[in-house]
Amino acid sequence: MHGSQAKAAAGQSKDSRPTILISANSCWNIVNFRAGLVRALRDREYRIVVAAPDDEYRPNLDTLGVAFVPVPINSSGLSMVEDLRLVARYLQVFRQLRPFAFLGFTVKPNIYGSLAARAVGAKVINNVSGLGTAFIKRGPLTALVTGLYRFSFRTSSTIFFQNRDDLELFVGKRIARCDQAQLLPGSGVDLERFKAGSAAETERPFRFLLVGRLLWDKGVAEYVEAARIVRRSHPDVRFQMLGSIAANNRTAVPPSALERWRDEGIIDYLGKSDDVRTAIEQADCIVLPSYREGLPRALLEGSAMGKPLIATDVPGCRDVVVDGNTGYLCAERSADSLAAAMLKMIETPAVERLRMGELGRHKIEQEFCETRVISKYLEALGSR
Repeated sequence: MHGSQAKAAAGQSKDSRPTILISANSCWNIVNFRAGLVRALRDREYRIVVAAPDDEYRPNLDTLGVAFVPVPINSSGLSMVEDLRLVARYLQVFRQLRPFAFLGFTVKPNIYGSLAARAVGAKVINNVSGLGTAFIKRGPLTALVTGLYRFSFRTSSTIFFQNRDDLELFVGKRIARCDQAQLLPGSGVDLERFKAGSAAETERPFRFLLVGRLLWDKGVAEYVEAARIVRRSHPDVRFQMLGSIAANNRTAVPPSALERWRDEGIIDYLGKSDDVRTAIEQADCIVLPSYREGLPRALLEGSAMGKPLIATDVPGCRDVVVDGNTGYLCAERSADSLAAAMLKMIETPAVERLRMGELGRHKIEQEFCETRVISKYLEALGSR
């Protein structure tokens, strides 16, 4: 079945347009983070084929007008046999499609997709959107992933990084060359879709909101403990979480912990959503106490909607939050520091929080709009 689908994509309508193959570890990633880029490339007469695991977001690719070939990717798997099968699958897809260019997102597509792209001479453009657990918790896995990146990226034409810390790390370790590495303003924000709405009601309890996959690396434990600290003096403050339970991730928060926090009355879990705008609009402050990020979408979207932010002073987060200007920064892995920043935000006058939100929106308009991301990709492709 896999081979027939790739052949169908290869011969679809005997399309003569140059093909761009895009691969990530889920269709969800493409639909939620890359849709604007996909539309822009399609509008410039490229034929787009997505290679990813077949998940519940697969039908959404049809509305984007792109072809699809299934590639099974176990993002958190450490099996060498499984990864060799992935390389073989990529080689099969590349040989059938013969794409003009390959755009890689997330770790395994960046590593193994780039190797396969090299075999057919496709232009390779990588996007290192974050370094993940392997670089947060240093160990044997870090050395392995570093070596794989270094080998796979040798012939990439462009490697995009979403913050300068990651870029300098990769260049310093000779994983990427200076002539390959470029900064990219995240996946970009659609400024028409994410814009400030009405101000949050001042008569109701203050609401903090954490948006993201429920992973320990996102600082979920610190958020919960900080909530306990804050509620000692402000018992009415609400602490919300919105995001999927990432069951297949090694750092996933177990559902039992979430249930415990809900029973305790410390956390309001809002479930997962493909449209976070309503939850953001109803919040007073967006919080992300992550251990490390590429360029966090939750902070970008929150700021675009005029909300003040609280985040850890780590790579990625500090690229979005200007301490004391668009929000407050706190220490990494410190519930006490996070709680102090939350208390400071609660005590900040409403008019000043509104001003923080306005400054944040201006920063997003100037630095992180989606059109800047698209322009960078068109330049890297040498687009017509």
